[in-house]
Amino acid sequence: MKYFYRYLTIVLIAMMLLPADFSLFAGNKDRSGQAGASELLINPYVRSSGWGSVNMARVRGVEALWGNIAGAAFTQGTNVELVWTDWLRGTGTSVIALGFTQKIGESGALGIQVMSMNFGEVEITTTQSPDGGIGMYSPNLLNFQLSYSKAFSNRIYGGLAVKLISESIADVSGIGIAIDAGIQYVTGEREQVAFGISLKNVGPKMKFSGDGLSLKSLIPGQESLFTTEQRSMPFEMPAQLNIGFSYDFLMPAENRITLAAMFVSNSFSKDQFTLGLEYSFRDILQLRSGYTYENGMWTDYTDPNNTNVSKGLSAGISLALPLSKEKGTYISIDYAFRQTINFNNNHTIGIILNL
Repeated sequence: MKYFYRYLTIVLIAMMLLPADFSLFAGNKDRSGQAGASELLINPYVRSSGWGSVNMARVRGVEALWGNIAGAAFTQGTNVELVWTDWLRGTGTSVIALGFTQKIGESGALGIQVMSMNFGEVEITTTQSPDGGIGMYSPNLLNFQLSYSKAFSNRIYGGLAVKLISESIADVSGIGIAIDAGIQYVTGEREQVAFGISLKNVGPKMKFSGDGLSLKSLIPGQESLFTTEQRSMPFEMPAQLNIGFSYDFLMPAENRITLAAMFVSNSFSKDQFTLGLEYSFRDILQLRSGYTYENGMWTDYTDPNNTNVSKGLSAGISLALPLSKEKGTYISIDYAFRQTINFNNNHTIGIILNL
């Protein structure tokens, strides 16, 4: 147990580094919209998205790079996942993610993740040309993550991830850093019970800079142009605390039903509760669904109290095809649906290779 307490101390220290006004168990709806880098809250992976990310106590491999970094320690060889999401269908926004985990030594695992959001082309407008017609630009959001996870025993798993956040348009950009930490605890006669806790997106404030914040103007009575630079206010990362539980109902013929629940404490929006179920037949066919609830979610989407875009129903399906007689090697094709309060929901498809 000494390793458990040692790692728990690391997590508690990370919590102490949070801003003084951050409340771990009371999502602050009054601060909605005040944080930046909100793409860090988007789950880019297909399996966990299929049941509302509720499996953070049991998430494994590449999927753990976003959900709970501790779960990457379960990687037995090489795990690769490529995912594409039609985000808020109808807006022209998409999310592409590539994740990789590799077992290192007897109990460690290295993880790498790249996530990019594509918004298409946006027309340039200025005060002189408010109707556009002078060109197009493409916003770029790119997150890179490097992580290390370790099995401290056959019950306790932990991990730490460092994220580099890049946001830019043609003449304005910002770069930030954030840290994730997580723990998973597995118990039961057949390891059917799991608990998990993850602290995500903790880091220093981020700020934009660039020529796009400068404005040239002519002061009456002067012949030369003056350059005025606008100040960019720094903003905080969307820190989040997740606490999860799962229980596997193990049945004959390698059938399994998993019940999972999760509480999410958001520092800049409302807290959420998610309940989900997953059915697995010999780890070949998997069906999953979840429901995410938050206070006030059934009000009209124009209500200012309706703050989180992803809530309500989620569902997914996975078909894993074995690559050899060796157990655990497969290629999987996955799909996930996630309900949103507006537009035409989120749709995710992905390919997973486990060797």
